[in-house]
Amino acid sequence: MAEDEIAKHTKKIYKIAAEKDHTFWHKVKDIVIEIAIIVFAVTISIWFHNNSEHRHQQEDVKTFLLGLEKDLTSDIAEMQNDKQSYEMQRAAFTYISRTRLGETLSRDSVNYYYNWIYNSTALAPNNGRFEGFKSSGKIGLIENEELQNDIIDLYQENVVSLLASTARYLDNKNHLFDYVMKNRRRLTDSTTNLSAILLQDEGRNICTMLRDPSELLSRYDSCINKARKIITQINKEYDLK
Repeated sequence: MAEDEIAKHTKKIYKIAAEKDHTFWHKVKDIVIEIAIIVFAVTISIWFHNNSEHRHQQEDVKTFLLGLEKDLTSDIAEMQNDKQSYEMQRAAFTYISRTRLGETLSRDSVNYYYNWIYNSTALAPNNGRFEGFKSSGKIGLIENEELQNDIIDLYQENVVSLLASTARYLDNKNHLFDYVMKNRRRLTDSTTNLSAILLQDEGRNICTMLRDPSELLSRYDSCINKARKIITQINKEYDLK
């Protein structure tokens, strides 16, 4: 053990210094040799310690990145489904807002778009693994700087921007829900006046705001593209695919 070697050679230095049969310069030479041995032992010990610590750190990084790849694969699937939902909502609200004054909405069309009119879609990112790794101070251990930066950008910029756009869109959706709740009435044929109130000025104005989720869809694309890039980098890092 390095500690034993250091202790042994330190004792030897004291022994040399106490020798009465050797000249001063002979003692100096022997002491310098023993000090050199101690320095070498300490250097080797530090090198082995650092090498072992680095190996353990990179094992933690690998575990994190392989888990992150699974999180991102799941998130991409969810985001693709979310995009389809917003495309259907765009179609629904475009249909309503383009109806001319005096026209009515087709009952079949309203029934077809009904779920999308009332749909509230939002990404629930699998970010727990990232947040835990970041809060532990280990995110800087990822040696591939491009990969490290892409991961940070995804969770702290791309996803944040996406969720902000989602919140704004859903805020407009909530205005629609409130408006419908206040004005919806039952009719004698067991239907409601939903089609009529959607075409009233307030309803149509809200639907006009909701027909263009372009910013939201663009931010979904940014997140999906960045997630795919990260997955490609992880696979390349560990020769997985």
